[in-house]
Amino acid sequence: MKNQFITDIKAGDSIDDIFVLSEKNLSQKKDGNNFLNVSLSDKTGTLKGVVWDNVDQITAGVTSGDFVYIKGTVNEYKGTLQLVIKKMEAFSADEVDPADFLPTTRRNIEDMFDRILKITASIETVYFRQLIQAFLNDENFVREFKIAPAAKKVHHAYIGGLLEHTLSMASLADKIAGHYSGIDRDLLIAGAILHDIGKTREFEYQFRIDYSDQGRLLNHIVIGIEMIDEKLTGIREFPEDQMVLLKHMIVSHHGTREFGSPEPPKTIEAVILNYIDEIDSKVSGIRDFMAKEDPNEPWTSYHRLLERHFYKGKKKQGTSQ
Repeated sequence: MKNQFITDIKAGDSIDDIFVLSEKNLSQKKDGNNFLNVSLSDKTGTLKGVVWDNVDQITAGVTSGDFVYIKGTVNEYKGTLQLVIKKMEAFSADEVDPADFLPTTRRNIEDMFDRILKITASIETVYFRQLIQAFLNDENFVREFKIAPAAKKVHHAYIGGLLEHTLSMASLADKIAGHYSGIDRDLLIAGAILHDIGKTREFEYQFRIDYSDQGRLLNHIVIGIEMIDEKLTGIREFPEDQMVLLKHMIVSHHGTREFGSPEPPKTIEAVILNYIDEIDSKVSGIRDFMAKEDPNEPWTSYHRLLERHFYKGKKKQGTSQ
């Protein structure tokens, strides 16, 4: 059992515990000797570490993704915590509780999945409903869909994150489809439910959240199209033009080629899906960022990716935030 979680660690602490070795990078000092930069993780976050001594021996004994037993001390370096590691060796996965190392959604997974089933049942277009049900009736897919993360770091980066993100997007799609005239509601909802299914294979998430080999080589958009093609073989008379429109939503949901979409959105439904995805991922990511900040401060620290501070509001006297 773990004794120290990363969010509780502070400068001056002595560390004697188990972590996941998320990353390791070998570098050289000015004198030509090697040193090792590492990232360690558990369910509460990540911690940077450095190994100065016995580097070659330690590097040969551990691989990214391993559980590692760590002994060392924590100091502050350039405004962030850094663990100076004196000992690091591989630790058996059979002796750890995976729940200590993977962050998990706070929402009820079965309740969220039931809501996806209800939204799917509300789709009137038979072939869209049949396609989604082909996935939701697939036990192997459902098992992974319920626990997969939606990202490695940026948003919904925890067990159940993909399901949470998908449900949020499908719910938003349903509301927006009723706001504007001329929107194909069923196409939009189908796109919302299926847009990220490739993430069930893009990531590995047994003991840590990271990209699978398939994910790094193909990415979730390509994988998702392949998965849809697999299911389409079992559906008769799926209109070719509607299949192309649905696939277009999958390939364009990141908005631009710069952000990973092979094509930008070229239908109203695809444009809406892109902005829904942007809204949900940004809101989730910003909220997670705020939650990790000092609760007594009205402003967050600087968010490097979004290039701004965020205002959380001033804490009211007599209340807890």
